[in-house]
Amino acid sequence: MTDQDSPSAQIDLKLERLGDWRGEALKRMRGLIREADPDVVEAVKWAKPTNPSGVPTWEHAGIICTGEVYKTYVKLTFAQGAALPDPSGLFNAGLTGGTRRAIDIHEGETVDAEAFKALIGHAVALNVGKQKPRRN
Repeated sequence: MTDQDSPSAQIDLKLERLGDWRGEALKRMRGLIREADPDVVEAVKWAKPTNPSGVPTWEHAGIICTGEVYKTYVKLTFAQGAALPDPSGLFNAGLTGGTRRAIDIHEGETVDAEAFKALIGHAVALNVGKQKPRRN
């Protein structure tokens, strides 16, 4: 795999091609994810004919969250969001689901950076805590 084929490069290209506020919003959130967890691994999953560039995914000992782009909003879905503390009330979508929770960002909206980074930290800790110990 060349650097141009890397998941990070694929995400860069997706953000560049959006060319509007949605790309800027997802770019900002991506930066906050990287700040909150320098060990995060970027992936692109679920490519299909209707979404050939796939879905950006951030992982650390499992999926932390995904970043999807829709016509009028950007959605960050946390794989284990229902198990995470959210004292700042960032989650505003998927609130009735048993496992996932999401943050929908509409044009002109911003997400509190420090609260979001704390949420990322909680998601990483939850994933790491669920890892099975390795046997030697």
